[in-house]
Amino acid sequence: MDEVELKIHDMSSTLQPADAYALVLEEVNGKRKLPIIIGALEAQAIKVVMMGYVAPRPLTHDLFVKFTGELGIVLKKILIYKVKDGVYYSYMFFDNRGEELKIDSRTSDAVALALRYKCPMYTTAEIMENEHLHEEGEGSFSITINMVGLPVLKEALAKAIQEENYEQASRLRDEIKRREEQGN
Repeated sequence: MDEVELKIHDMSSTLQPADAYALVLEEVNGKRKLPIIIGALEAQAIKVVMMGYVAPRPLTHDLFVKFTGELGIVLKKILIYKVKDGVYYSYMFFDNRGEELKIDSRTSDAVALALRYKCPMYTTAEIMENEHLHEEGEGSFSITINMVGLPVLKEALAKAIQEENYEQASRLRDEIKRREEQGN
C-alpha cells in the first residue's frame, strides 16, 4: 500500500455547527490537502501543540505520552487507513522495545499524539486521491459529501430546502437515507 506523508496545514473553526472544526492536513512535498472534521475538544488537543502551549498540569494526551515513555513505548507513525461517511479511521504504530504494536484510533487522537511524539503522519494514496480538497479558484475549495457526518448533512438539507435548492436537497436526502439504513 502506497503511503502519502502528511503535515498540518491549518485548522478552521468557521464550520456549522459551531463546535465543528476542519483540520486540514497537507501532503509533504505536494499541494493536495485533506480536510478532517473534528470536534472542539479534539481541536483544542491539537491546537495547544501547534501553538506551543505548555499546560501547568498534564493534559490527557500529554499524560499518555508520559505514561508510554515510562514504559519504554514510543509512537513511530500514524496512518489514516480508511474513510467512511465522513469518518476517518487511523492506526497508531508503536515500538514497544522492538515489538510493533498497531492500535486503532480516532484520527483526531492519532494526530494529537503524533504532534506530541513528533512522529510522521501518513494516509493511503487512495484516500489522498479520493478525499483531497479540490481547488475551485481564488483560494476556494469544494468539500465532497463523504467528508462530513450525518448531523452536518441534515443541517445542509434544511438549508437547501430553505433556499429552495431542491436538486441539492434531493441528493442530500438520498445520502442521509442511505447512511441511516446502513446504521451510520
